[in-house]
Amino acid sequence: MRTQVAIVGAGPAGLLLGQLLHRAGIATVIVERQSAAHVLGRIRAGVLEQVTVDLMDECGVGTRMHAEGLVHQGIELLFQGARHRIDFPGLTGGRTVTVYGQTEVTRDLMAARAQAGLPTVYDAGDTVTLHGFDGSTPQVRYRHGGQEHVIDCDFIAGCDGYHGVSRASVPANAIHEFEKVYPSGWLGLLADVPPVCHELIYAHSERGFALCSMRSPSRSRYYVQVPPDSKVEQWSDDAFWAELRLRLDPQARERLVTGPALEKSIAPLRSFVAEPMRFGRLFLAGDAAHIVPPTGAKGLNLAASDVKYLASALAEHYGERSSAGLDHYSARALRRVWKAERFSWWFTMATHRFPGTSGFDHRIQESELDYLVHSKAASAALAENYVGLPL
Repeated sequence: MRTQVAIVGAGPAGLLLGQLLHRAGIATVIVERQSAAHVLGRIRAGVLEQVTVDLMDECGVGTRMHAEGLVHQGIELLFQGARHRIDFPGLTGGRTVTVYGQTEVTRDLMAARAQAGLPTVYDAGDTVTLHGFDGSTPQVRYRHGGQEHVIDCDFIAGCDGYHGVSRASVPANAIHEFEKVYPSGWLGLLADVPPVCHELIYAHSERGFALCSMRSPSRSRYYVQVPPDSKVEQWSDDAFWAELRLRLDPQARERLVTGPALEKSIAPLRSFVAEPMRFGRLFLAGDAAHIVPPTGAKGLNLAASDVKYLASALAEHYGERSSAGLDHYSARALRRVWKAERFSWWFTMATHRFPGTSGFDHRIQESELDYLVHSKAASAALAENYVGLPL
């Protein structure tokens, strides 16, 4: 098989890149090790920056997002028993975010790719290997249906996540990895109950962090901070709801509606960056190159900005015979990545209670949050980063 760009990974990053390249007249093949049902079954974040919303529109897949997504004009910070609102439009010149689940983004992109008849290989398993990307004839090889397959291509886009084959295929001496592991995780519960608030609540309490989020007016997503060695099996639904209630303010507790979990999982908190993001004719994008703590909802949005940079660079290469965009892809993407890493690290440190911290540390946190909500400049900095820095 021959194509111009082979994309490894059929998550939102790979599918978004494939759709952008298709609209630019560039041929792609996507190879995914999991089944389509498995990809759609992954429960992930759901806060989209305007950049991501615009990319969905550019791909021609924004109709359902605009019909079902919830436009949010702020968030609420809860600390010392009181809530304080951060007004996004008032602090950023009118910008907002849209709550629309990553699963739904993936579903829309999958449907568009299938409707266009573009080739996607699912269930490739652990047989995917990358070859020749340090030269002029890169290949992606895999087994499917009991047969060996080879994709000859001009470029490979590694959009296969933190545990994927793309970054693992790079020689160790060619890559520099930065990592911070936080001593906590997020226990998340999804339930068909109305949200406790029409906007997200980020709660800092003596018992730890909590987040009240939603997927729709009738489906809520809640999180509580737990120790890193916690197991989902240790938490019944009743235990989760009881712990969440203890971390909320009286008004939120009164409005909290509980119900059976549709899904429960624990996400570790980690910051990770791999540099550079280009290795010859292999380009990394999304979680293959970087991970952020979920605080601040930057993961999917960073993947979208990577893909925008890469799609534009490839279109420039094929349309104008210029390598400038490809040559600058890594530096350009990393500049935005590190700003998002900084924001996610800062927001995590400001809102979580970590083991081993002192009374002094706790007072500093409370002072930081108090300053944050009473200083217009500090509130504007939070709002600007939350809604997304410009490309």
